[in-house]
Amino acid sequence: MALSAHQVRESAVPAYDLASVAAAAAGLRTFFNIAQAWGLSNEEQQRLLGCGRTTFFDWKAGRIRRGLDGATLERLSHLFGIYAALQILLPLPERANAWIRRANSAPLFGGGTALERMLGGQVSDLYAVRQYLDAQRGGWA
Repeated sequence: MALSAHQVRESAVPAYDLASVAAAAAGLRTFFNIAQAWGLSNEEQQRLLGCGRTTFFDWKAGRIRRGLDGATLERLSHLFGIYAALQILLPLPERANAWIRRANSAPLFGGGTALERMLGGQVSDLYAVRQYLDAQRGGWA
């Protein structure tokens, strides 16, 4: 019995469990690398992740006991999008990484920095910065 093209494609694509410990470890490892590039303090990192102090330090030490919840995955998605957009808009890593700390006259930031906006504590703050950068690079806004 021959398989249809659709059946072949489905079986050729590996299934990833975003709620797994392995996915959580990979996502957090990526986040901590970005945090280092951006020069973020532990307090700033914890605020961006939206987690408690004990959880934050467990994650930072690599003690990940379960997969990440939807809210944390959403935060990571926006942070990864912000990082990627900056790499596209400002191809020199030192400029891309410094941008979040530079005063910005765009109405979204009101003369403050992107990091200040991102540290507002809400997922919507991360979304707003990501949307701004996507619009700057000609993506969806």
